[in-house]
Amino acid sequence: MATDPARRIPLSAKLLFTAFMAVLVPFYWHNYGPSNFLYFCDVALFLTLVGMWTERPLLLSMAAVGILLPQALWVADFALNVGGVQLTGMTDYMFEEQNPLFNRGLSLFHGWLPFLLFWLVMRVGYDRRAFAAWIVTAWVLIVICFLWFPPPPGNPTNPNEPFNINYVFGLGETHQDWMPELAWLGVWMLLQPLVLVGPTHLLLRKIAPDVASRVTAE
Repeated sequence: MATDPARRIPLSAKLLFTAFMAVLVPFYWHNYGPSNFLYFCDVALFLTLVGMWTERPLLLSMAAVGILLPQALWVADFALNVGGVQLTGMTDYMFEEQNPLFNRGLSLFHGWLPFLLFWLVMRVGYDRRAFAAWIVTAWVLIVICFLWFPPPPGNPTNPNEPFNINYVFGLGETHQDWMPELAWLGVWMLLQPLVLVGPTHLLLRKIAPDVASRVTAE
């Protein structure tokens, strides 16, 4: 019996996520500026928002394949930090008392977004075109951030201004100095399909329903 695709994602989930975005977007825009939305994780938020309402597997699959692995590292780092163990330091800001609690509360989306995306992809199916679509998106963002946005260190007169967006000048908050900038840019672009996105693509192909087979079944 055919199923109604509109029932795959509950309305309650769509409304809750939309309410979260209605708070996060103006707050981030005011505090960090529009360049903050060039981060991979923020792009994934918008893909998720549109994908949930349209129930387009490609959009949800792009967000999932792009950020599941990096955000899983965030979750692991945060969990260990709670226990007093440092892994990478990427979640240290979540434990800084000078960082307002509201800011840290919003940033918790890094922890629950990968689980939401996994659930969504399991419901609507994984579109294998997402791998190429996300890689192109990521490469465009990397080039834009490299050409037009500031490298480390941050702007002392505006500490909230994003810098080194998507790590185009090196990992963390420092400027890498062990290879030329363009060499790092090339390495970072290659790491996207080979290390950060490729393994997730293979995993989702294996365990998530395939979009084509789901459509055929209905």
